Amino acid sequence: SLGAIWSSCAPEFGTEAVLGRLRQIDPKVLFAVDGYRFGEVAVERAAEVAEIRRQLPSVETVVAVPYLFPGETRLPDSVPWDGFLAAPGAEPVYDRLPFDHPLHVVFSSGTTGLPKPMVHGAGGVLVDHLKTHAFHLDVGPGDRMFFFCTTGWIAWNWLISALAVGSGIVLFDGNPMHPDASSVWQLAAETATTFYASSPGLMMAARRDGIVPRQVADLSRLRCVVTSGAPMGAEGFRWIYEAVGDDVYLQSLSGGTEVVGAFVGGVPLLPCRAGLIATKWLGCAVEAWDSDGKAVVGEQGELVLTEPLPSMPLRLWGDDDGSRLHSAYFDRYPGVWCHGDWITFTPEGSSVITGRSDATLNRGGVRLGTSEFYTIVEALPEVADSLVVHIEDPGGGIGELMLFVVPAAGAALDDGLQGRIRAELRRRLSPRHVPDVIEAVAAIPQTLTGKKLEIPVKRILTGTPPDRAASRGSLANPDALDVFEQLAKRRLAHQEVSA
Repeated sequence: SLGAIWSSCAPEFGTEAVLGRLRQIDPKVLFAVDGYRFGEVAVERAAEVAEIRRQLPSVETVVAVPYLFPGETRLPDSVPWDGFLAAPGAEPVYDRLPFDHPLHVVFSSGTTGLPKPMVHGAGGVLVDHLKTHAFHLDVGPGDRMFFFCTTGWIAWNWLISALAVGSGIVLFDGNPMHPDASSVWQLAAETATTFYASSPGLMMAARRDGIVPRQVADLSRLRCVVTSGAPMGAEGFRWIYEAVGDDVYLQSLSGGTEVVGAFVGGVPLLPCRAGLIATKWLGCAVEAWDSDGKAVVGEQGELVLTEPLPSMPLRLWGDDDGSRLHSAYFDRYPGVWCHGDWITFTPEGSSVITGRSDATLNRGGVRLGTSEFYTIVEALPEVADSLVVHIEDPGGGIGELMLFVVPAAGAALDDGLQGRIRAELRRRLSPRHVPDVIEAVAAIPQTLTGKKLEIPVKRILTGTPPDRAASRGSLANPDALDVFEQLAKRRLAHQEVSA
């Protein structure tokens, strides 16, 4: 109503992660909850809110939204939510504003540096979301959309926009793995969800645990399943049709926070093929470009946009001359948006995302996509998760390919499992894909949206302190970085002895 610009951070973000974002935009009013729940655990946040407020001198007012303690105000010197709504003059008054009037500021993940504060326009975001929901997702009145996400992931903004096409939305609060990976599928049954979306990691957790969703929940209303946030291999597609339903429409899609949506995905008019993203989305001039800036088909290239999208950011907050935005997206190909993903288009127009181009492994001059490794390694029942990095040789040699594996429950990374991993990678990919080192770790560090931290792990292994390599508050499991710090120390000690 006021035309104010808003931004959000998830309640589970660490204090430094919140400050790393909000310090950049100088907020005037801070809305905060007193805590959150994760499964059966209640996590109070009053101390964190007080510290955030202390370090944000621009904040004039804190509005306390009671959650853990209804009827109480646990945040000192704040305005209660009910009192805020009842204040004189609180009735909304709506004005017509320009199409590009700023809507919100959203932030990149911050795993490789300070999160980028992207300002989006109200008109561009609404147009793109209406296109997405009405045409590509085919949702509208009578539908119920569920997307497991938090307010720290752009998917939350996308979910809320489903209201604009008359769809109901389903919000989930807590740990999706509590008491096990069937919880979110049972929620879909209880709410008669017609559209279900989550990250591949959450879907594959059910597969790993032997859960068959259609056997534990009535999913007869479900029409569409969407996976986003990371690539999902052909095995995951087959599992959805076997374990969830053979008559759902499965969409794998890929986009980014930068455009509050996707570039490529599905549409009910086209078939779903295992491991493939069906098509370019409407209005998205997406191509794969080689190093010379030429469009390629049938081979891996940089994902570029050759024409603007309405939902592209208007600017980065505080980037008055546009230099930060330009260096992030337009330096690679002047005048053309380079998103930072590897993509391969088929002659029919479908595509495969093969990972972040800045995380690509360059082994002896041959580029290897990380998602190829994960598709094969994580299909082994003894493997719960994995991460691969390549450490370059300063002398120009082939370097060192390192694979980190989280063994599944009851399994161990013994000689037998290492041998099977090497054999599968050799057989299904190439000898160049066989790692030099395979190490067992307790967990793979991930962002709150489930993306593996390949680049920060590589930086840690080559000597960067963990707290400089990644923003811990942006991670789902920040302690997972510690083992890589220890490995880095061991590598350094070994190199000194060898020297």
